Amino acid sequence: MDEKILEVKDLKTYFFLASGVAKAVDGVSFHVERGKAVGIVGESGSGKSITASSIIRLLPLAARIEGGAILFKGRDITQLSRAELFALRGKEIAMIFQDPMTSLDPVFTIGYQIRELLETHSLTSRSESRAKAIEALSIVGIPDAERRLNAYPHEFSGGMRQRVMIAMALICNPSLIIADEPTSALDVTVQAQVLSLLQDLQKKIHTAILLITHNLGLVWKICDQVMVMYAGKTVEYASTQQLYENPRHPYSWGLFISIPKLSAPLDQKLAIIPGTPPDLRLTGKGCNFAARCPYAEGRCREAAPILREFEPGHWAACHLEGGIQNGEVRRRFEPFPKTEEGCS
Repeated sequence: MDEKILEVKDLKTYFFLASGVAKAVDGVSFHVERGKAVGIVGESGSGKSITASSIIRLLPLAARIEGGAILFKGRDITQLSRAELFALRGKEIAMIFQDPMTSLDPVFTIGYQIRELLETHSLTSRSESRAKAIEALSIVGIPDAERRLNAYPHEFSGGMRQRVMIAMALICNPSLIIADEPTSALDVTVQAQVLSLLQDLQKKIHTAILLITHNLGLVWKICDQVMVMYAGKTVEYASTQQLYENPRHPYSWGLFISIPKLSAPLDQKLAIIPGTPPDLRLTGKGCNFAARCPYAEGRCREAAPILREFEPGHWAACHLEGGIQNGEVRRRFEPFPKTEEGCS
């Protein structure tokens, strides 16, 4: 059996605001195994990034973990002291943030920032840390790495800055890398390069990856399992192949049919999920997706569905699945094409 590097159990992270309590993450559970990649998908505001921030306890002042456990190699991160967290971040768990320009300090050179991270977590001399920094930049494909150590973040392109962030994430050989929208600020060509780089490095050092994204194409390419989030809750959890071939939740179906297809007629309108996400201060009664779901019934608004396993390893939270409406649901939703075109 594969080793579970990270196991999140019934995680609840709330924002305590003057206007009320927003349940940003409300009972989420999943795990990541060594050498595997797990994707968390959903539209903006679904709770993906807050889930990632909760894992390393890097939350805004208004947010607080209210329940659940976050087990990393058997240790509950929610119970660690500040000193223990400091030793964990960057060394055992590394994070690649969405915008590298806001993650890198503009007044220090790239070399200084990489060496600082390395020297903080290991007893290395200045010369040793410099050599490792050059090696890390070379591994991620930055040419003339020794010279570029003395460059500042603004002297790099967006793709190169993201490569620097990946180098910083990998330099301490972490067991888990959390990549929060690592390619959203990049053009398509650079996205493909960064994605390929993550895959190659994962194979070399056998690290686990937690990928936070709204891009289903990225998930299809590198992830072994997928968790679909909506309004702070898990609505579906399955292997990538299971989810893409047979989505069980109406929200998952909506995400798939919203993907533009190259084969579609030019005059065909883009498919959308109607409505807007709910106010997280008002969730808790019924299914959070009920107001936007074309198949919602009275019970969907009265009782929140629980995650049920419909086939081995495939979980979904929906009252409709397995009921008499199932055939109608499948006829009315456009099936997701099992081709690379549909996943790109």
